[in-house]
Amino acid sequence: MSSHQPNSNILDAMRIFVPAEANRAVSFTNKEAAYYFTQSHDTNHAEHSFFAGMNIAKNRIFGGYALTADHKALDNRKSEVWVYPYKMERIHEGGLKEELWMFDYKNILEIQVAGAERTIGIHFTGEKLKLLSQQETNVFFQSMEGDWIIAVSSKDGQAVQLKQDILTTGANAGGFYIAAGKTADEAVALIHGTRDDSLQWKTARMKRMEDFLRHNVHLESDDKDLALALDWIHMTMDQLVTRQQGDGIYAGLPWFNEYWGRDQFISLTGACLVTGQFEKARNILLSFAEFQNTDKNSVFFGRVPNILAPQNIDYHTTDGTPRFIIQLQDYVKYSGDTDVIKELYPAVCNSIEGSIKYWVDEKGYLMHAANETWMDARDADLNSYSPRDTRANDIQALWYNQLRAGVYFAEFMNDTENAVKWNGIAEKLQHHFGIDFRDQAHPFLADRLDAHDQAEFSLRPNQLFAFELFEDHEFKCQAIRTAWEELVYPWGVSSLERHHPLFHPFHLTPHYHKDAAYHNGAVWLWLNGIAMQRMIELGQEETAYKLFKNMNWQALNLGVVGGLCENMNAYPHEGQSWAKLTGAYLQAWSNAEHLRVWYQYFLGMRPDLIHHTLTIAPRIPGELQSLNYLVKAGKGVIEASYKKDAVNRAYRYVFKHIALQAMIDISPFEIVKVDVEPSSVLTLNVGADSLKITLQDSYGKFVELDVSKSEDRAKHAAQNNRYFHNVKFAEPLSLEHHPVIGENDIS
Repeated sequence: MSSHQPNSNILDAMRIFVPAEANRAVSFTNKEAAYYFTQSHDTNHAEHSFFAGMNIAKNRIFGGYALTADHKALDNRKSEVWVYPYKMERIHEGGLKEELWMFDYKNILEIQVAGAERTIGIHFTGEKLKLLSQQETNVFFQSMEGDWIIAVSSKDGQAVQLKQDILTTGANAGGFYIAAGKTADEAVALIHGTRDDSLQWKTARMKRMEDFLRHNVHLESDDKDLALALDWIHMTMDQLVTRQQGDGIYAGLPWFNEYWGRDQFISLTGACLVTGQFEKARNILLSFAEFQNTDKNSVFFGRVPNILAPQNIDYHTTDGTPRFIIQLQDYVKYSGDTDVIKELYPAVCNSIEGSIKYWVDEKGYLMHAANETWMDARDADLNSYSPRDTRANDIQALWYNQLRAGVYFAEFMNDTENAVKWNGIAEKLQHHFGIDFRDQAHPFLADRLDAHDQAEFSLRPNQLFAFELFEDHEFKCQAIRTAWEELVYPWGVSSLERHHPLFHPFHLTPHYHKDAAYHNGAVWLWLNGIAMQRMIELGQEETAYKLFKNMNWQALNLGVVGGLCENMNAYPHEGQSWAKLTGAYLQAWSNAEHLRVWYQYFLGMRPDLIHHTLTIAPRIPGELQSLNYLVKAGKGVIEASYKKDAVNRAYRYVFKHIALQAMIDISPFEIVKVDVEPSSVLTLNVGADSLKITLQDSYGKFVELDVSKSEDRAKHAAQNNRYFHNVKFAEPLSLEHHPVIGENDIS
C-alpha cells in the first residue's frame, strides 16, 4: 500500500470552501449503482437526510459515519470543509484531517484520517446496523436495506476493536475502508484490492475527470466564476451518467437513482451530446430501446418506460417516447452515426404506429391520460393535482417533432409509405393546433384541450415547447414576454402563474401537501433551458443570461456543491431574498438543460451531420470579454475562441478532422454558408455595421467575404427589441392574494 496521494492541478483548482452556515449537500457516485450523500457540517435536511450515507441500486446501505480521534468525538459542525470533484476534505479542531473518497465502479469508501496521536475511531450514524460478526481486522454488518454485507476495516489492515458501536484502531492506520458486497468474502476481497490498488484507482478516477474537462468540455473565460460553475455543473452532471441497469442517466439524487424515460431523454443532449460522449449516448439509446413495449395488443405498444428501476418497469407516460425518438435524431445529428438508424428503425416504427393505433384522434393530436405528461403528481385517491386533460400543448409539440424525426428516418430507410403517412399526420396536427390552442382573449397558448375540444388557458410554461407549431411572429413575442414576466423568477421557471387560484407559492410547507404545489407553482430549474432558448432566439440573450448567471451562482454557493436541484419555491420566505431549494438535491435535467442552452444557444453551436452542416450562431452576452472552448461533432473537434474589445467581436473556429458546411448566423447580417475542410480556420470579425468572414484552408489559401446587413433581419431585430423593452422577471405577490394560503398561514 502506498502512502502517496494523487493530485491534479485542474481538479484541485476547482475546490469549493463550504462555510458552516451554508451546510451544503455533498454527493459522489461510483459511476455504476452506488452514491454517497452527506452534508458538509450537519446532515439534518428534512427530506434528504433519510438517504444519508451509502446507497446502492435503490438500497440504503448505511446512514453515514462519525469519527473519533484519541477517544474524542470529532464535531463536523466545527470543521472547515473543502469539496473537490473527487473527494471531500474536513479539517477538524486541532488540525486533524479527514478525507472521503469513492472509486469508479467499486462499492467501497475510503475515509482517510490523519493527525491523531494514539487512536482513531468510526461509528455509523442514522439507523442502527445489525452486527453480524467480528474478526481481528474486520467487522461485518447487515445493510439497512437489501441483501448486502458491509465490511469495515482499517486502511492499513491493523487490528480493530468494536466497543459501544465505535470501531477503533491505531492512529497510524491512516483511516478506514467501508465496503459492501453480496457476501462477507466479497466485501473483504474488495478491501484487500483497494489496499493494493487505491492509488491506481484514485489516479484513474481523477484522470477520467481531468480528461473529461480537458478534451470534452474545455472552457476558459475572463469570467472565472462562469468557467468554474460550468466545470462543476459538467462534473455533477457526469456523476449521474451511470451503469446501474445498462447505460443510463439517473433522474436525480437522492431518491431518483434510477432511469426515467422522460428525464433521461430531456437530459441526453446536455449530458452526453454537447460533451461529445457519443458512444455513451448510443449505448443509452440502445439500452432503453430493449425495454420498449412490443406487445401490439397493449395500449402501451411502442412506448419506452417511464421508470426503469431495478425492481420496476412502468410505461405510464406519454412524453418519454417522443423524446426518445427526438433524441435519437439529435444523436445522429451530433455523431453522424447513421448505422444506428438501421438498428433502431423498428423501434421508431413501433413508437409511432403504437400511438396512431391507440392514442391519435381525427385531428392528429396525441391523446393521453390526465397524469401522463411531466406534470404527473396525483393525490392519495389517484386524482391529478394538475390535470392536463386529453391533449396538452407540450405533448402535441413532442408528437409533432417525433413525427418529423420519423419522416427523416423513413426517408433514410427508403420507406416512402410511412414517410408520406407520418408527414400527413404532422401537417394535420400543425393545422389544427394553430386554430384550437389560440383565441383572441389570451396573449399566450392554451395549456390543453379537454375531451370536448374546449381549450383551457391556464398560463403554464408548457407552451414554450410548442412555438414551432405556428408561424405568427408577433404572437410568439407576446406569448414569450407574458410567460417570462408571469412565470420566470430570478431563480427559475414556475409551473403556474401567480394569479391562478391553484397557485401554491411554497413547495414545502405544513399548510398543504407538497405535491399540491409540485406542478402548481413550484419552480422547475429544467424549464430554465427552454425559457432562455426562446429569449435568445428572439435576440434577447442579455435577458436570458441574467437567469443563466443566477444558476451559475447557485451551483457555486447553494445546495449541492457544484450542481442544480430539482425544484425551488416560487417565493422566498419572509425576510429572505432568494427562494428555498427543494426536491431532489441534484437533478439531471436541471444540469443538462443549463448546459444544452449554453452550447446550443449562447455559443450557438448546433451540428446537423445528417445534412453535413454546422450552424454557428453565437449569442454571447456583452459582459463576457473572452472565451476559449471546444465542441465535438462526429469524429471531429471544433476549437473555438471569442474576444471582444470596445469596437469589435472576433470569433475563431479551427476545424479538426471534420468537413462540413458552416451556416454562419450573426444577426442582423445575412446568413452565409461556407464549406469547411479539415484543418481549416474560420474567423468572423464583427463590427457595428460590418461582418468580415475569413476562411483559411490547410494549405494556407484564404477566402474573404464581406457580409452585408439584411434589412429584414434588422427590422425583425428592432421589432423584437421593442417587444421586449424593459422586460422583467416575475415578482412575488402579497400572500393575501393567494387562495391556497389562508390568513393564519401568512408569516
